Amino acid sequence: MKPWETVDRTTAPDGAELVLARRDDEWVVRVAGRTLMSSRAHGSEEALAAIALRGLEQRRAILLGGLGMGFTLRATLDRLPTDARVVVVELVAGLVAWNRGPLSKLAGRPLDDPRVRLQRGDVGGRIAEAKGAYDAILLDVDNGPSALAHAGNKALYGEKGVRHCAEALRAGGVLAVWSASPDERYRERLERAGLEASEEIVQARAGAGGVRHVVIVGRKRAAGRPRPTPRPPAAAASSRGAGRSGRG
Repeated sequence: MKPWETVDRTTAPDGAELVLARRDDEWVVRVAGRTLMSSRAHGSEEALAAIALRGLEQRRAILLGGLGMGFTLRATLDRLPTDARVVVVELVAGLVAWNRGPLSKLAGRPLDDPRVRLQRGDVGGRIAEAKGAYDAILLDVDNGPSALAHAGNKALYGEKGVRHCAEALRAGGVLAVWSASPDERYRERLERAGLEASEEIVQARAGAGGVRHVVIVGRKRAAGRPRPTPRPPAAAASSRGAGRSGRG
């Protein structure tokens, strides 16, 4: 089998080194030797966009946290009208550079779309600043609410972070979160923030078996609909592994 070729390296703000490698037409990004994302397994990223936008009445303003290899952004753009706006927030400058360079063709150069506004930095801060600004918020920045790729993202999934997400959505808006596995505690936080919470199991590779991931959804009630009754907290917390190894 042909060996992997290291193409480039970059460093995240928390000091973690990301390595871009390729083998023939397959690309991977690794952290500490573990695959963070792969061009062969992006079905669940595309499903994140499909589920978030499915049945959404308004699709004018979308916030996407996490650029990845551009697959979620491409799937989002393919479902939006020409006058929509997608704000993409990415923490790692090197990942943006790769998406404009060697990875650009994988998802059809989505950063070149005039509907896209790229912002560098912390998506949690962007969400906290917004009030009723977005029809949908898509988060693909960690391995899930309980398995973080960056320790600084912890507040994004806590009670305050969930409340900020709910406040940033317009009536009838949707929060969709990529996760390697179900997360009951996070669903309960969504419900306590007044969102209707659900989960959908999706395939890592579209049209194939094998690894499955989860899209966690929180839907803000439309104007005139009653607030959902939150469930009581779970008796015990579940544990999750850190990193994005579930993507392979």
